[in-house]
Amino acid sequence: MAVNPSIITRDLDKVSEPTGNIYESIHIVGQRAKQISNNLKEELNNKLSEFASTVDNLEEVFENKEQIEISKFYERMPKPTTLAMEEFLEGKVYYRFPEEEAQ
Repeated sequence: MAVNPSIITRDLDKVSEPTGNIYESIHIVGQRAKQISNNLKEELNNKLSEFASTVDNLEEVFENKEQIEISKFYERMPKPTTLAMEEFLEGKVYYRFPEEEAQ
């Protein structure tokens, strides 16, 4: 998915359209952003753990360019909130309201 990493203005009517309420829409996007953030953090930690060493050597820090490149790749990615908003507006986020299902 190609997502523009820059800040863009959103039409609040489009954001609130799926739920009928802007606050519910923002809450759903926020929850999805947390999921994305946790997944990315876990993925990054797994990749960086491959480089973990028991010896803290100053030379190793300068030599490990791969680790730096991996970190820079994740820093350049769009923010989780941007990804979550795009998914929500494209109808790719599943959500439900448990209180409505109970009735």
